[in-house]
Amino acid sequence: MIMHSLLAIPKIPIASWIDSLINWLIGFAGFFNVISAIISSIDGAFQWVFDILPIPVFILAVLVLTWLFARKKGRFVFLLVFELVGLLLIWNQGYWRDMTQTVALVLTASVIALVIGIPLGIWMAKNNIVQAIFKPILDFMQTMPAFVYLIPAVALFGIGTVPGVISSLIFAMPPVVRMTNLGIRQVPIELTEAADAYGSTGWQKLMKVQLPLARKSVMAGVNQTMMLALSMVVTASMIGAMGLGEKVYFAVGRNDAGNGFAAGLAIVIVAIILDRVTQAATHRKGN
Repeated sequence: MIMHSLLAIPKIPIASWIDSLINWLIGFAGFFNVISAIISSIDGAFQWVFDILPIPVFILAVLVLTWLFARKKGRFVFLLVFELVGLLLIWNQGYWRDMTQTVALVLTASVIALVIGIPLGIWMAKNNIVQAIFKPILDFMQTMPAFVYLIPAVALFGIGTVPGVISSLIFAMPPVVRMTNLGIRQVPIELTEAADAYGSTGWQKLMKVQLPLARKSVMAGVNQTMMLALSMVVTASMIGAMGLGEKVYFAVGRNDAGNGFAAGLAIVIVAIILDRVTQAATHRKGN
């Protein structure tokens, strides 16, 4: 009886509502063209830097950056050797340009995620109502299958790197928002009360007390955001994003296990380097 009653309920037209929303948004083509231009400029700036740097200089820069962040941690020499061998292997396999395109996409999505996510996380930490509103939105962003984001991204931004960045941004932004919110909320109330007692303004309290003490948590969010953005590179290649993901995607289409594995190995090397460097920055002495 209950089953018959449920079957009698008209189907809720969720798909039609979403289609109507996308069609309505397409009417704001000028706005989305501006966003596309901004994202293309950021990605292009990263790619320009990577292109003008000689490959040995690029590798040396990565090693120096790692040494600055990780030199006081154990086994950092092993990490330097891994980075040197890994980057030389990517160069040897002919994937250097693809690797820099992938890193440019990841950095673009991560930078935009941080610019939006850290202030949003601060706002959530300061206001319980804002947290109640955005928490389910963040849950939705992170649990919706990543492929679903490709459809509206293509409809609004076309084919290429920009929709890849947009889909990566949506999928990768929640961790930095959550960790910023969590880090600020975990600052001992005694310290914030002491700052208030000394007459600190809200901005001074945030910049000199809360954010420095929450830095470890925020940097952990940065690490997770970059890893999630990198995890989207193969998915983003389905809508024209260039880089190592494109090589993997084409290898799958051709059933080319060898080249697919080689490109996948390059992604793994990039992921480990980004992960270890950001982790080292998170746990730097003084945090």
